[in-house]
Amino acid sequence: MGIKVENVSKRFGDFQALEPVNLEVKTGSLVTLLGPSGSGKSTLLRVIAGLEQPDTGSIYLSARDATYEKVQERKVGFVFQHYALFRHLTVRNNIAFAMEIQKWPKERIKHRVETLLDLIQLSGLGDRYPSQLSGGQRQRVALARALAVEPEVLLLDEPFGALDAKVRQDLRNWLRHLHDEVHVTTVLVTHDQEEAMEVSDEIVVMSQGRIEQVGSPSEIYENPASPFVMNFIGSVNIVSPDSTWRQVKADLPLEGEVFLRPHDIDILFEETEGSLFAKVSRIGHLGWNIRVELTLESGQTVNAHINLAQLKALQLQVGSTVFIKPKHVRTFALEHSNQRIAV
Repeated sequence: MGIKVENVSKRFGDFQALEPVNLEVKTGSLVTLLGPSGSGKSTLLRVIAGLEQPDTGSIYLSARDATYEKVQERKVGFVFQHYALFRHLTVRNNIAFAMEIQKWPKERIKHRVETLLDLIQLSGLGDRYPSQLSGGQRQRVALARALAVEPEVLLLDEPFGALDAKVRQDLRNWLRHLHDEVHVTTVLVTHDQEEAMEVSDEIVVMSQGRIEQVGSPSEIYENPASPFVMNFIGSVNIVSPDSTWRQVKADLPLEGEVFLRPHDIDILFEETEGSLFAKVSRIGHLGWNIRVELTLESGQTVNAHINLAQLKALQLQVGSTVFIKPKHVRTFALEHSNQRIAV
């Protein structure tokens, strides 16, 4: 089932949570609403679910106008950040709960529960209680419960936010594999850029109640539509377009900022055309990846990312003098519409 959001807005008192937004989610895709706190992503998800009514606009599910349908009528599964499992029920009974409410036949419920336990890789734990499971296992049970009544849409609101980094990583991989098996149209809300990049077919970047950009993970990263998107997705250096940077890109605008990714900086020991003199001020070890902080003659600092093999080959130390050569510099200009575009 596809989702269409048409001119939807939402205000809470004096706070405009959602400007009029438009969005289409293809049937069977996994789309992530990504943005900082207060960007409107959870509000948009709740409007799609029917947990909030929009002030303006419409929600279409499979081309059906569902704007004023009740939550139960929308065939939507919802998973929150906190598992909200019934503590007094076993894993098996938690998964079966919604089916029992809908009065499914007992044999069908039993078969569906066993199928889902196998799907979430908890086949031997059906008789345990939530308190006997790890955080990651409880979240998988919450996902199975949401899938139990065969929803046409699965909505996930920061489902891994309460878990530690390693468990989140494991569950991200598991979620992507799960989606590839069940192919249910899924909308995920997160503020974690890495999570969005790893699991999504498309990413919807949101800021201040507006949609900044929609695209695949590679499109969002490689061709950001605005300074906000470039700054929010991945590491970036932001510097002023002074005379130093005009040695690199002569047509830089006099106003605005210069953006360059740390992996787009080459570190050299000899000066070449378009290179800038720099001194190594700090070296940070991030495992195989190395972050090198460099101070330019102008006093501005930039970070370059290299790998461990490059560090050993270059024999860099704090205080080393080098030259840096940016491979790709991006600038943005303000248009009369106040929308920023790449130039």
